[in-house]
Amino acid sequence: MGCFAFAKLGLGLIKTKFVPKTLETGKKGEEQAIAYLRGKGYTILHTNWRYKKLEIDVIARDRDILAIIEVKTRKNSDFGEPGTIVTRPKQKKAIRAAHEYIRQYEIQEEARFDIVSVNNETGQVEHIERAYYPDLL
Repeated sequence: MGCFAFAKLGLGLIKTKFVPKTLETGKKGEEQAIAYLRGKGYTILHTNWRYKKLEIDVIARDRDILAIIEVKTRKNSDFGEPGTIVTRPKQKKAIRAAHEYIRQYEIQEEARFDIVSVNNETGQVEHIERAYYPDLL
C-alpha cells in the first residue's frame, strides 16, 4: 500500500495520502454522539444511512419513537455552536431521507428530528429533541 492509507468515505473506499481533519472531527463527534445516545437508553438502528445522495447520520429508537438525528461536530466554538448550523436545506434533505427510510422499512411509529451537537474542544454534548418539524418547512 506504500505511503497511502484508505479512508472510508460514505459509499466506499478511496485511496488518499491522509484523512482530512474535518472527516476525523466528524467521525469522532459521531462516535461521541452515539455513546451519549446509548447512555440515554436509545437503540441505534443505523448510522450514516444513505438513499441516493441523501444521508441520515443516526437513526435510533427512543422507546416507541423513531429518532432521525443530525450530528454536528466542531473542534471548538469559534464558528458558533454546532447545533445552530443545521440549515433549512439540510433539514429538507434529512426529511426527504427520513421519508424514504420510513417507506422502505414500513415504520409505523412516530418520528422526530433531533440534533446532537458535539464540541470536541470542551467535550460537551447537547441533544436537542424535536429540533425541527417537517410540516414547518
